Amino acid sequence: MSVATLGTFNLPAIDNEKLSTYALGSPERNALEATLARLSNETVTIPVVVNGEEVNTTHPTGRQHNPWDHQKVVAEYQQADTATIKKAIEGALRAKLSWEAMPFNDRCAIFLKAAELISGKYKYEILAGTMLGQGKNIWQAEIDAVAELTDFLRFNAKYAQEIYAEQPPKHSPGVWNRVEYRPLEGFVYAVSPFNFTAIGGNLPCAPALLGNVVLWKPSPYAVYSNYLIYQILVEAGLPKGVIQFVPGPAEEITKVVLASPDFAALHFTGSTAVFRKLWHTIGENLNLDVYRSYPRIVGETGGKNFHMIHESADLRNAVLQTLRATFEYQGQKCSACSRAYVPDSIWDSFKTLLLNEHKKIDFGVDFLSFVGPVIHKESFAKIKSYIDWANSDNESEIIAGGQYDDSTGYFVQPTIILTKNARSRTMREEIFG
Repeated sequence: MSVATLGTFNLPAIDNEKLSTYALGSPERNALEATLARLSNETVTIPVVVNGEEVNTTHPTGRQHNPWDHQKVVAEYQQADTATIKKAIEGALRAKLSWEAMPFNDRCAIFLKAAELISGKYKYEILAGTMLGQGKNIWQAEIDAVAELTDFLRFNAKYAQEIYAEQPPKHSPGVWNRVEYRPLEGFVYAVSPFNFTAIGGNLPCAPALLGNVVLWKPSPYAVYSNYLIYQILVEAGLPKGVIQFVPGPAEEITKVVLASPDFAALHFTGSTAVFRKLWHTIGENLNLDVYRSYPRIVGETGGKNFHMIHESADLRNAVLQTLRATFEYQGQKCSACSRAYVPDSIWDSFKTLLLNEHKKIDFGVDFLSFVGPVIHKESFAKIKSYIDWANSDNESEIIAGGQYDDSTGYFVQPTIILTKNARSRTMREEIFG
């Protein structure tokens, strides 16, 4: 419970967002297809937004391309420069005074309203933006941009209320022990990835819910869907300056942010290499006594997930779950299965099932396809290089897939590489696709 001027309030009942199935001819399928048809031929103009105002900067306009058809431009966006980031920091710190003083239930109401807008009024826009801009099929967009994002916003409020309710159970005579959960002393820097619209929304919103102010640098490959989230937050009542929307060159923005004495926290999802570099810079600045406090560092990076198939396993189920874990959203998830260990005693049976099921994978340019394009040309080139390497390596054998084509979109066929060398590159290095 939270205490406001006129009473003590409980949140409405919080539950998971219900998923739509998008059956052929259903109202939701028709609405989504109409939105896709409209937006697929549009290029959205996206500003930098500081203190509630659109800012023109000195940098050239950036472009977010459609990975299904890279000749199409989904969005053109302004890129924040050094002067703009300094202005954003100053404005956020000014907004902090009234934002952190706002009663918790009033802050909650903004994010709960945003969840309602995402699952209702703007559902098909945010789905279409995620599908067109980030290369997702209908299902991957549904579980991400609508279901997970609204769950983040609603359950964050629920869990925050539970945290605030954690109070000392004992009191000395004449003393009332209380715990206050104060916002950080400074601003939060949220750096969000391309692969989940939901994470794009959660990284700035979670700290903001608790009274913090945030500079949000979205991925250039998800800037369209992320800007829509920002617009929804504004419509839901988010005050100016609480979240500053600052797309732009990562190194320049980060250099200004991490040099600020008021930098209080990093909220990051992205590559391991970038996260390590950020952590290193923050540590160096601590040694130089740059910061007013000790910055918090919260990060999620990539991985090299694996399946270990036991000889007692239901092999068909193991095959299906391995393929799903590996190739959903083209393997562009930190949790994606990137390697599997199968004992010799069951390999022949497992392989037969694996190759038979692999043939059934729907791979193509349709939004109903199980596997679509990878996010951009750099990702395509990286994955292609591993396939080319496997073709030339005498300890590796491509037993399924292995084809690629970037003439229209960034398409890589779902590929399975067999090796008996546990130290092979494809068994050790993160590919992310």
